[in-house]
Amino acid sequence: MATVDLNLGRLVSPAYYPMFNSHKRYLAYKGSRGSGKSYATAIKVITDMLVYPYVNWLVVRQYATTQRDSTFSTIRKVAYDMGVGELFKYTTNPLEITYKPTGQKVYFRGMDDALKITSIQPIHGVLCRAWYEEAYELKSESAFETVEESLRGILPDEDGYYQTIITFNPWSDTHWLKRVFFDDKSKKRNSVGLTTTYKDNDHLNRDYVVSLEDMLRTNPNRARVAVKGDWGIAEGLVFEGLFEQKEFSLDLIAGLPKSVGLDFGFKHDPTAGEFMAIDQKNRVVYIYDEFYKQHLLTQQIADELGNHKGYGLPVYADSAEQRLITELSRVWGVPSLHPAGKGKDSVIQGVQFMQSYRYVVHPRVKGLLEEFNTYVYDKDKEGNWLNTPKDAANHAIDALRYAMEPFMFIRGGRYMSYQERVQAVKNLGL
Repeated sequence: MATVDLNLGRLVSPAYYPMFNSHKRYLAYKGSRGSGKSYATAIKVITDMLVYPYVNWLVVRQYATTQRDSTFSTIRKVAYDMGVGELFKYTTNPLEITYKPTGQKVYFRGMDDALKITSIQPIHGVLCRAWYEEAYELKSESAFETVEESLRGILPDEDGYYQTIITFNPWSDTHWLKRVFFDDKSKKRNSVGLTTTYKDNDHLNRDYVVSLEDMLRTNPNRARVAVKGDWGIAEGLVFEGLFEQKEFSLDLIAGLPKSVGLDFGFKHDPTAGEFMAIDQKNRVVYIYDEFYKQHLLTQQIADELGNHKGYGLPVYADSAEQRLITELSRVWGVPSLHPAGKGKDSVIQGVQFMQSYRYVVHPRVKGLLEEFNTYVYDKDKEGNWLNTPKDAANHAIDALRYAMEPFMFIRGGRYMSYQERVQAVKNLGL
């Protein structure tokens, strides 16, 4: 077999050296966007299989269906980037990666069925490595412990060791991950908590770096997590306790009315398209799809609406961009496109009405979930909370508000007047 050059100094930033020179049982990496933590962990997965013939990996996310386009594809790309891609076999049913020379495997599972994970028995070697990706999604500390307790047994190498890597964006300081891996008084023994940022990734393009650095100025609350990799704050969240991430099938929402909201951005702000179904009886909104991208031109927005099956649904778009609405409709043929209503206090009234619903966010909907975790009320000069949301980190939320407009403030095909909206909110007891 050809010799493989594992020059870690060339492969990863020094911030990730502990993955390769530490035998700590738990390495927890919280980090900003673009910090390279997923890519570095994928290198760790491949390297350990090449170096240690007893190592098999378990890769876990909360939802198994999110693995194929994230961890699985990342590990496969890394294997080829390292020049060893042909040494592995990649199967999608079941979702596994096998090291051909020895039969060692990478198993991909979802925490939504933790008990099934505990029954994995490799034919070659031992299941002694785990990677929990997007660990902020993990809902249950007890389920995590159940899986970890299944990683046990005597290793065939007397110098062998068990190890678990945990990677995530720390959107709230109330998550159990903080207590278990980062707080000095309560963190697990034989563990280390680390923080990385975009500065630990030398492979980002300049435009992306500029957009992150601009966020420090324009939206420090969101930048706290997305740029600095610090713990987010739960205080002052507009939709606190009203949203959850949960996987659901389209069959569940098949009979519910649906609509699309569209908020326009370009260079530094994303264009957000939010696809929702609403259960008026139980006052639950299901957000089942999304596009959330910068630098979209008009034709590309039309293409996104088509690719996400928005044609045939009513689309409500930011009425401040009449030119874009006209182009989308007349030039690119987007049907059922409506300008969203505007008026005195329409934003705060819309948000107040939205607070009378609960929100179930599908795992594929990333932008909205981030905004739900960072959208806060504004403060006055003395630091007192106001009743007005801060106008930042709200592009997906604005798009969702537009999509919900027919169920809030449109009656008989007409957008309500200011007084009618005031009364509609009062009728909810808000």
